[in-house]
Amino acid sequence: MIVRIIGGHGGVSPGFKATSYLIDGDLLIDAGSVAEGIPITEQQKIKNILISHSHLDHIKDLAFLCDNCFGLNDRPFEVYSNQWTHDAIKNHLFNDTVWPDFSALPSKEKPTMRFHVIEPNKSFQLGNYKITPIEVNHPGNALGYIIEKKGSSILFTQDTGPTDEIWKQASNLTNLKAIFTEVSFPNHLKQVALDSFHHTPESLSFEIPKMPQDVPIFLGHLKPNYQDLLYKEIEELGCDRITLLGSDDTSYVF
Repeated sequence: MIVRIIGGHGGVSPGFKATSYLIDGDLLIDAGSVAEGIPITEQQKIKNILISHSHLDHIKDLAFLCDNCFGLNDRPFEVYSNQWTHDAIKNHLFNDTVWPDFSALPSKEKPTMRFHVIEPNKSFQLGNYKITPIEVNHPGNALGYIIEKKGSSILFTQDTGPTDEIWKQASNLTNLKAIFTEVSFPNHLKQVALDSFHHTPESLSFEIPKMPQDVPIFLGHLKPNYQDLLYKEIEELGCDRITLLGSDDTSYVF
């Protein structure tokens, strides 16, 4: 699997894009920056979209992705999320007030995107990929995903504070190639991180022992205004398994 970090940040500013991870060019995890991050010709190739939760930095570019590709494809983007996230996106974004309802355009029979509601711990197949959604510790019943393809698996938690279930399930995997999770705030903002269900380097140091050993860890959702400090505090952990996703539009092969 090729994982392309279109955007790996928990905020937006020049040089910093919000969360969008693209697998093999056609499976997207979250849509925080996909429309601004890759050309329209590459946006057209996306088939399936997994949404972790309804926060704006994970869904905003669904609007522009649909707008950019309207009328160009003969199939809809297939969008998968839990019920909470589906309702939030439909009621507050694609509601014909904030943005057109592209799930009914150009028609309900042939929409630009089509929604699917999924449930935690119920695996499903998307082409060559087996997808297992698992609830993590973040508002909106946020989902992490284990994605398996041809004997290999990758784990994505996206936004989460300290959590347990996804690590329990990961411990049963014999072919886990990478863990993508998050660190958002520096240690002096510990209470902010707790209140918003995110990680600091300190809280992450207690999370790493829960993870399967000897698997590379990639940390995204860095807040742009604290990125330099996060680099320093993560380095102080002395964990050589960690790679910080500080540069957008980078790719990793597993």
